[in-house]
Amino acid sequence: MTQFHNNVSKIKALLEKNNCWFEMFEHQPVRTSEEAAKLRPDYSLSQGAKAMIVKAKNKGKIEFVMVVVPGDRRFDSKKVKKLLSIKDLSFASEEEVKEITGGVEPGGVPPFGNLFNLEIYVDKTLFDNEKIIFNAGDRRVSIAMKAEDYKKLINLKIVELI
Repeated sequence: MTQFHNNVSKIKALLEKNNCWFEMFEHQPVRTSEEAAKLRPDYSLSQGAKAMIVKAKNKGKIEFVMVVVPGDRRFDSKKVKKLLSIKDLSFASEEEVKEITGGVEPGGVPPFGNLFNLEIYVDKTLFDNEKIIFNAGDRRVSIAMKAEDYKKLINLKIVELI
């Protein structure tokens, strides 16, 4: 079997331990939600849980947080700034993402910020889907699971980001 990033097995073990339905499959490496959707024929782009690590800056203090939106949407930076009570927001650099996640490449970041000690803010519209799908810590592996299980398993904040 191909060697994947260790977060893939961590997520799989968490889902198995909690008796969650999921399906996992390998595919060509992808970086964007659009690329991933083309390789996931049974799932729509809007079912993709697009996880991004952002850098929140306020009064010289920097904090990294995870924002998760449906794959066909973008977050509204004004809403995120207001939510976090910050003045400056940017995407974490590729180097910062790798450092925070233990080597996960952008595009492979799973919506499990708890694995990286990040607060997780998820747009409420993601839960319009019965099932969600995401890259599981590796650009070559996707996992689909029930949205309700994701909501129950992960300490997240459901907010309006788009």
